[in-house]
Amino acid sequence: MRRSDGGARGALVAAVARTVPWRAVGAGAVVGLLIVGLPRLLSVTPDAWLGLSLLRAAALVFALGLAFLLDDPARRLTTPVPTRRWVRSGLRVALVAPVAALWWTAALALVPAPARPPVGAVTLEAAATAVLAVAAAAVAVRFTDEPEPGPSVAAGFLTLGLLAPLLLPTRWDLFVPVGDPNWQAAHVRWAVLLAAAVLLGAACTAEPVRGLRPRPAS
Repeated sequence: MRRSDGGARGALVAAVARTVPWRAVGAGAVVGLLIVGLPRLLSVTPDAWLGLSLLRAAALVFALGLAFLLDDPARRLTTPVPTRRWVRSGLRVALVAPVAALWWTAALALVPAPARPPVGAVTLEAAATAVLAVAAAAVAVRFTDEPEPGPSVAAGFLTLGLLAPLLLPTRWDLFVPVGDPNWQAAHVRWAVLLAAAVLLGAACTAEPVRGLRPRPAS
């Protein structure tokens, strides 16, 4: 029985791995690394501000790839399967998480040490950005019948990411430079944002909401 259960789990992991949009995730990873490595390609020595800006831009680009993580062209066909959606979604996240960790390590390594911002703080920003993108995809899957909401989620997320520094009130500012007196307070807000994104994503891993069927005429 245990061998049978283990084989079924392995088959499930393999099946889910085949549905992960690796091309979109890989494209985000490659473009993100190119952004961070641009000063090296141009033989430019970045300062602390440029190092932080490049890492933030790379995190946003990688998150755009993650916006496609829950896309599934066969969603309408796989809805009735016995495996719950939260399991399938959780497996996708678990499969991509090690890739994301390796990618972020490489991105940090590409920034010269003198220009590298505090690793813990900027990693918190990157994690929150990535989880927000996945949570936005989970919201789209939960409340729509669209099997591939990735393009719409990515477009909305990119727009939000570009406008957020301009629209956020000063007291809610997230994108502060290194050495700013509000650096620590801003990262408390990043931590709250990360926790909220995790909760939102987890809450939206149920099956999509279907429209209410009209009652038959009496």
